Amino acid sequence: MIDTAFFITSFVTLFVIIDPIGLTPLFVALTQGMSVKQRRAIAIRATLVSAGILALFAIFGEALLGFIGISMAAFKIAGGILLLLTALDMLFQRRTKRREDTAEEDDDLDDPSVFPLAIPLIAGPGSIATVILLAGAHPGFSGLGLSLAVMVLVLLVTFIFFEAATPLERLLGKTGINVVSRLLGMLLAALAVQFMLNGLRDFGLLGIAPT
Repeated sequence: MIDTAFFITSFVTLFVIIDPIGLTPLFVALTQGMSVKQRRAIAIRATLVSAGILALFAIFGEALLGFIGISMAAFKIAGGILLLLTALDMLFQRRTKRREDTAEEDDDLDDPSVFPLAIPLIAGPGSIATVILLAGAHPGFSGLGLSLAVMVLVLLVTFIFFEAATPLERLLGKTGINVVSRLLGMLLAALAVQFMLNGLRDFGLLGIAPT
């Protein structure tokens, strides 16, 4: 049976981290002057490459952590802190400025699909940490399957946003994108705190025995 609550929470978390709405104007900037066909090809390559990277970390991330001696509880706390920092960047618009700087530094590239779109804008430290956390939240093939399904769905939504980049940018405008990004930042901050609390609980530091 599908854990609906986990699926929804996972989707929201990864959606906020990847932030397709915030990526849309950067996609437009990186593909400026290109035809619709060229933009679609770049969007496909970017989503496929990022999907491969995130899937690898979702499948092997926890094993890698175990190999180097890092517990899942410790990674939950560290991942929660990382997500909280990302949320603060979104709330104060530092994340958007940093992404714009990355785009400007690489605007001379003919094909931005792998860099900087796939890495690090889509499959960056935040999204990699998130897929490892989500895959480890429910051990076994069911949890991994749900996490991969969430990843595919979020990347599909990202691709759809890329496809509708130009009309969406006109519809929301710069102010609309800023408002949505800040609202998502507040939501991400709460989710980050929950990750840290889960990690502390797993350590038995909240008066609750780890499950």
